[in-house]
Amino acid sequence: MISADRLAQITQRFEYLEARMAEGGGDFAALSREYSELRPVVATIAAWEQAQTALSEAEGLRDDPEMRALADEEIQRLRHDLPELEQALQIALLPKDAADSRPAMIEIRPGTGGDEAALFAGDLLRMYQRYSEARGWRFQVVELNETELGGIKEVVANVQGENVFARLKFESGVHRVQRVPETESGGRIHTSAATVAVLPEAEDVDIQIDPSEIRIDTMRASGAGGQHVNTTDSAVRITHVPTGIVVVSSEKSQHQNRAIAMQVLRTRLFDLERQKAADARAADRKAQVGTGDRSERIRTYNFPQGRVTDHRINLTLYRLDQVMQGDLDEVIDALTADHQAMLMAEMEG
Repeated sequence: MISADRLAQITQRFEYLEARMAEGGGDFAALSREYSELRPVVATIAAWEQAQTALSEAEGLRDDPEMRALADEEIQRLRHDLPELEQALQIALLPKDAADSRPAMIEIRPGTGGDEAALFAGDLLRMYQRYSEARGWRFQVVELNETELGGIKEVVANVQGENVFARLKFESGVHRVQRVPETESGGRIHTSAATVAVLPEAEDVDIQIDPSEIRIDTMRASGAGGQHVNTTDSAVRITHVPTGIVVVSSEKSQHQNRAIAMQVLRTRLFDLERQKAADARAADRKAQVGTGDRSERIRTYNFPQGRVTDHRINLTLYRLDQVMQGDLDEVIDALTADHQAMLMAEMEG
């Protein structure tokens, strides 16, 4: 049962934010962010309430013989639409992950499989680049370490745009590929893997880093294959001593590298804090909420069959080519719907 009081409180808060922004009071950026988050919720509330009101009015018209046929038709339509509107409202009222609207860092590393795993890691990088471009996001490679065959030993990328983390957070985990490698002369199918970690980007207020706890080294950028190389001592490596986290940035500007590396470090430390909080919540539940254990295999890309299978929701699509070209919405939408269903079940329980 949807609480009328809660709906009224949300609508009142939205109207208050609208008024504060119109008069120019308070922290405009914070007000604007909350206003943007509430706007689709309030629109869903309004649609549901209007349908409820229209149903009551149509039922009242049944007493008029001349209007009864028209009223019955309207009642039938509204009773058909209301369950869908109610479900949309319940989804809109689900607790939000505060990080959903944030930019994200994507880290991809090869797992088992040697050169083939490194090549697959490169395929995943291009898949996420294309997906980001299709959504109008800005995709920037922060750290790239390539193999001599053009595969990837490690890559860190920053993705900026609307609801980036909300769309990409379910990509964290082990991605497995089954295909015949180009180097395989016997035509045998090999299985290899790569790991993906998606972290919400930290803001300055989230993580305060004590300067005494970091070590900053400047070094000459170098690497095999296509790794971008420059000839000045501009690359920056930052080590966070308490956690042992090491971040490297190799852009041309040393000043820019320091800023980028500090942002990546803040993001990784913020993710550690989020993981600790999630683990603490999970200890009180039977099933963990969120992306689940990153060590688990989440998806298989089977090239001989042109098949993609997401093991978390038993979703299989026979459109591997489109997925590798960045057409990920069908998979991400299904994962989001499954997560929403789980949250709704928890609230009802």
